[in-house]
Amino acid sequence: MRDADVAAKRVLVRSDLNVPLDGGRVADDTRIRASLPTLQLLLERNAARVTVCSHLGRPKGEDPQYALEPVRERLQQLLGDERIEVLENTRFNPGETKNDPAFARELAADNDLFVEDAFGSVHRAHSSTVGVAELLPAYAGLLLERELDELGKLLGDVEHPFVLISGGAKVDDKLGVLQNLGGKADDVLVGGKMAEQLREHNPLPFDVVLPKDVVAASEFAEDADARVAPYDDVPPGWLGLDIGPETRGAFADRIAAARTIFWNGPMGVFEWPRFADGTKAVAEAVARSDAYSVVGGADSARALTELGLQDDVSWLSTGGGAALELLEGKDLPGVSVIPEADG
Repeated sequence: MRDADVAAKRVLVRSDLNVPLDGGRVADDTRIRASLPTLQLLLERNAARVTVCSHLGRPKGEDPQYALEPVRERLQQLLGDERIEVLENTRFNPGETKNDPAFARELAADNDLFVEDAFGSVHRAHSSTVGVAELLPAYAGLLLERELDELGKLLGDVEHPFVLISGGAKVDDKLGVLQNLGGKADDVLVGGKMAEQLREHNPLPFDVVLPKDVVAASEFAEDADARVAPYDDVPPGWLGLDIGPETRGAFADRIAAARTIFWNGPMGVFEWPRFADGTKAVAEAVARSDAYSVVGGADSARALTELGLQDDVSWLSTGGGAALELLEGKDLPGVSVIPEADG
């Protein structure tokens, strides 16, 4: 978009304003702030009007609890420019997720060009990410460009040791990244539920580092009885809800030795304070490192942000699924549809 002539033009911007709401107010404006550089540059270059569109949540049709009004208010507080307009939640229109041409034409109408800046949504072929880009001159926004640059570094030659940290509930969600990146990693550290799955069956052509101890709970409940136990000596019927102190130390040591780090996924049920220490330990170890560090995924980003460590990593990605698909080596429809720059 730096090469686009936007003066006196009407610009449609697809931003990622999918933020958490609490009581009708924006609970975390991280993604709104991430969208500002692109919008500010358009305003500075004298765009006549900047119309912002985004989805919020996964509503089934129009639903007041997913209305974008709180987001519009916060964006206006941050920018304070009357040339900024915010459309209603794109997913209120049933055609959005089907990449319906009619809805794409509705979005594109009365606009001169389109800027794609919602990295967190470019893995979806929707009307607001692909359809409009086929109707208007399309450009990549500053956030999208930065995301592709920073995450792309992991796909090229990286400085070693390269440590890949993966967690969360399901191996399937991360398997593609593990297969594509894990082979060139020096250590693949795995926590969360997926560690148990890989212990039972590892479909990967390399070994992974699994927890030696866990924080076990008598049931899946925040106030359950809990104790530290070796992974192979968890009481019958109990559940491992976090990595234990020995594993935290071992993971932190390997992270400290790294020169390149990618982390995606919590080490346990970090939403419950009694089972958050493993995720906290990994977050702190990554933040302490002077390696090139990339953190992706909503849970990992939330953990860093809640600890105030978001500025202590090289890049905190705004995209969950999009980041994973990019690192799997997949094409992203919302990126592929943007023409390559001349020269």
